[in-house]
Amino acid sequence: MKILIINGPNLNLLGQREKGIYGERTFESYFDELQKMFPQVELGYYQSNIEGELVDRLHAAQDEYDGVVMNAGAYTHTSIAIADAIGGIRIPVVEVHISCILAREFYRHVSLIAPKCKGSIMGFGLDSYRLGILSFIG
Repeated sequence: MKILIINGPNLNLLGQREKGIYGERTFESYFDELQKMFPQVELGYYQSNIEGELVDRLHAAQDEYDGVVMNAGAYTHTSIAIADAIGGIRIPVVEVHISCILAREFYRHVSLIAPKCKGSIMGFGLDSYRLGILSFIG
């Protein structure tokens, strides 16, 4: 099984940004841990702050991967383009968030991508990604 993890805007700043919400680890260090946890899964990783690049990567993923675990960051709440890309590809996408978006600012309560996703996982810190991967392998 091949799973791609996609992170959206500002998630390249994990470990340095709003540590009370996002923790002190970089995603790269956590990604290494995920690879050790799931040796039977070929994991890929992609991050961009640019909406169109995220759309392009979702399109390309359908020819390379069996599924996507995606944290669209702030684009979760604003991007019809990313929602349409998720709906348009032939592989499932699981939405993940480090924080519980429902416990944050009101404008973060609505996910435009959730209706197009296989499921949503939020509020478990970086462990949300592990749970997203588990949703594909059982």
